[in-house]
Amino acid sequence: MYSILITGGAGFIGSNLCEFFLNKGHRVTCLDNFATGFKDNISSYLDNANFTLIEGDIRNFETCLVAVKNVDFVLHQAALGSVPRSIKDPITSNEVNVSGFLNMLEASRLAKVKRFIYAASSSTYGDSESLPKVEEVIGNPLSPYAVTKYVNELYASVYGKIYGLETIGLRYFNVFGRRQDPNGAYAAVIPLFVKKLMSYESPIVNGDGNFSRDFTYIDNVIQMNELAIETSNPLALNTVFNTAVGDRTTLNDLLTILKRALSKYDEKIADVPIIHGPNRAGDIPHSLASIDKAKAILGYNPQYKLSEGIEEAIEWYWKNS
Repeated sequence: MYSILITGGAGFIGSNLCEFFLNKGHRVTCLDNFATGFKDNISSYLDNANFTLIEGDIRNFETCLVAVKNVDFVLHQAALGSVPRSIKDPITSNEVNVSGFLNMLEASRLAKVKRFIYAASSSTYGDSESLPKVEEVIGNPLSPYAVTKYVNELYASVYGKIYGLETIGLRYFNVFGRRQDPNGAYAAVIPLFVKKLMSYESPIVNGDGNFSRDFTYIDNVIQMNELAIETSNPLALNTVFNTAVGDRTTLNDLLTILKRALSKYDEKIADVPIIHGPNRAGDIPHSLASIDKAKAILGYNPQYKLSEGIEEAIEWYWKNS
């Protein structure tokens, strides 16, 4: 049994990690300030003897020190996501994503945490046009959010080299799945499109719809976090890994897949028209990950392609609508 701290544990990815590791019999502490997470995501765990909820903010160093006490592994998911949010409010994004990240790193070092595993981002590839994206080849950041996530990697590397803290960064590529919030100004594209289509409203596609993404189902992300905990390969430490499927889908093709999946529940959804708007500032045109490094070093083998993940995600959204 491990003792695992999951920051942002009430969020989309964090709550799925809480559920998975509790089901594996581990002790799980969730640290969340509920800025973007929801108590409903973790309410079913509150009576579990192996689950502890700390309501607090990673921007408070004392809170971080309390959270890491007697912890073996930190899964750092807490962050303010969204490129548009960071463009609108770069100060708060930096406070949470950089200062909060550094607080967690330092607290983990002082507590002698065994390993610090953190959510990195494909946004770090910036304006690099090379495809597929290989971990060692990045470009210049295109948004304040991308800057913050790159700074995370730099800090983690420094903490590994100077202090000997074991770190592993997981560069998430467009994660989707159960519990991903479809509401709010900064909702991710898949839950937003699903919500619109289920309401017979036209989804608005930024640009001509030919931008492509490596959409990654939540269970693949859970697998990567577990592998990052379990690995004993020294090559895995103090580096970063793409966390993706290794396939890309245009937004136009994504909508076709979503409409087909949703039409099984309601045939009228197939006739909902699509609207195209302007391109969005800070967006990367194409994203496709090489997962060779994760396969070779961690033994990663993604179990869900896009269509399989969409089927499961749609079922969840339909049941919970």
